[in-house]
Amino acid sequence: MHSQKSFEEQSTGTLFLVPTPIGNLKDMTPRAVEILTQVDLIAAEDTRHTKQLLNHFDIETKQTSFHEHNWQSKVPSLIEALEQGTMIAQVSDAGMPSISDPGKELVAEAIEHNIPVVPIPGATAGITALIASGLVPQPFYFYGFLQRKNSEQLAELEKLSTFPDTTIFYESPHRLKQTLTNLNHTYGSDRAIVLARELTKRYEEFIRGTIGELMQWSKESEIRGEFVIVVSGYQGVGKSHNEDELLTLSVHDAVEYLVEKGLKPNAAIKQIAKERQLDRQAVYADYHELI
Repeated sequence: MHSQKSFEEQSTGTLFLVPTPIGNLKDMTPRAVEILTQVDLIAAEDTRHTKQLLNHFDIETKQTSFHEHNWQSKVPSLIEALEQGTMIAQVSDAGMPSISDPGKELVAEAIEHNIPVVPIPGATAGITALIASGLVPQPFYFYGFLQRKNSEQLAELEKLSTFPDTTIFYESPHRLKQTLTNLNHTYGSDRAIVLARELTKRYEEFIRGTIGELMQWSKESEIRGEFVIVVSGYQGVGKSHNEDELLTLSVHDAVEYLVEKGLKPNAAIKQIAKERQLDRQAVYADYHELI
């Protein structure tokens, strides 16, 4: 057990986690500017990108690169500097360090060495999108970026498809269309979804509808900008809560049970087929008494 008192006098330096704007430079907080001005060193994901931010606020603090490709070699030297009293601020290109960005490894190592880690509040794209989505804001589940390989992404989404919480994903413009297609395949076309594009920037846009509608939109539109995807939680009956009851019912009655609980027929058919490892068309035919 170890207790950190962030603002007591320390024999080491402090690692400050400093958020940067996700688009609009006016979202940089006075405290963040003050910290970046006062520390001895800034560990930046991309020093060229961060230099533009520093120039805007007339900050002259020295930088060192710290990103996903060099963190293993850089962590020991940064920890050594912190132990010798160096004050270090860590920043990513946009938003919070460690959230779908480099950072967590340095934080974990600093904690292991009893070095204070002080977070500075600020912008983060996921929460910004969530509060304006119109979907249930809590509880929510932040997932970040999905796997790039299509088969792996489908497996991820299949596991997430029955989560009851509103879920937040990040996605790049060139992969959005395929991700929406995979969401349609695993979550179904009727689930509510919101795309938040270019948050805080001039072309900020919220696109709201069902997964099916937004999948079709993506096929007909020119996709530009970075996206946050916010998907409503699963509202059906989870197997883990009703397994014994459902298993005592026939296929037809099990589907009917889920429909009575508020699930749409096609979603109920999909769930029963999956849980009982049956062909979906056979379950469809049974439910609609086509056989």
